[in-house]
Amino acid sequence: MPETFYDILGVKKNADADEIKKAYRKLARQYHPDANQGDTEAEERFKQVQNAYDALSDPEKRKAYDRFGSTNGRGPAAGPGGVNVDFGDFDWSGDLGDILGGIFGNLGGAARGARGRARSQPVRGADVETEVRLSFEDSLRGAEAKVPVELTVACSQCGGTGAEPGTAPVICPECNGRGVISESQGLFALSQPCPRCRGNGTVIEKPCSKCHGSGRERRRRTFTVKIKPGVKDGTKIRLKGKGEAGQHGGPNGDLIVITRVEPSPTYERRGDDLIVQVPVSFPTATLGGKVEVPTPEGAVSLKIPAGSEDGKLLRIKGRGAPKLGGSGKGDVLARVRIQVPKRVNKKERELLEELKKVSG
Repeated sequence: MPETFYDILGVKKNADADEIKKAYRKLARQYHPDANQGDTEAEERFKQVQNAYDALSDPEKRKAYDRFGSTNGRGPAAGPGGVNVDFGDFDWSGDLGDILGGIFGNLGGAARGARGRARSQPVRGADVETEVRLSFEDSLRGAEAKVPVELTVACSQCGGTGAEPGTAPVICPECNGRGVISESQGLFALSQPCPRCRGNGTVIEKPCSKCHGSGRERRRRTFTVKIKPGVKDGTKIRLKGKGEAGQHGGPNGDLIVITRVEPSPTYERRGDDLIVQVPVSFPTATLGGKVEVPTPEGAVSLKIPAGSEDGKLLRIKGRGAPKLGGSGKGDVLARVRIQVPKRVNKKERELLEELKKVSG
């Protein structure tokens, strides 16, 4: 009996997608041309493994293979992704248009799309997040911060080419730079990524000794971040192009710096407004008066209206936090906190007793 695609991968016909993928990865590593230089048998076996995985990893291709596959004794097609079809045992009672439409729609369409693909497309680098800690005062007035971060960047030795300095990647002889290879199998012409260059269209004959051909390396970099006045805890600052390096000529990702603001012992922030607790004596709350209220720009005198109750909010306009991305500032909200003395002297006691009598 000739080998089927299931035989090539060493799995049962009812194997699920995970089993097929696991078997493929194991065999691909074993027979990959890079690991078997000059071994033509290993190279041929690698192509067979690629063919089998291409057919069995796609649900539509696998369905077609299970339905029309190697019944004529020729076994799986030798070309990448090929599927042999034996029409001798097929039931022609159905509509021929539906039969051929299903075959060409699922397999032929996929093949045409694969043939049209060129080498690997540019891939944008990943964004990277990091944090910077600020005092409450710096969050209000703005600051500059040094932010260290570990990044994947272009190799400093080869400049990201992956090739040893003085050399350069060359056009892949297997696919002539297209990144895909295809082969006609009668009615079908199926394509797959080139196993030699892995879809890049170029191969590196002398890999860089520092990055081993990847063109990338991990490096620690420090960026200076300008923090605008008025940032809040959790504000995100995006530095364009300072993230992970892109692949295949793709742009770099971004560096996202998240501000972490320490709480203030004096103020509670509510949007752009700052709330401060202001202790007020009972006589001042009753009769009215003035108290000193701290603000980020210095203390100001605040008038306490007569009859103010505990918890009353009094607004000092334009003395709060700067409005991020806008103009102006929020307000300072002074919350009245009536203070009851724990101890009183003789004179104070006499006056309070007299007040108690007068007030009933």
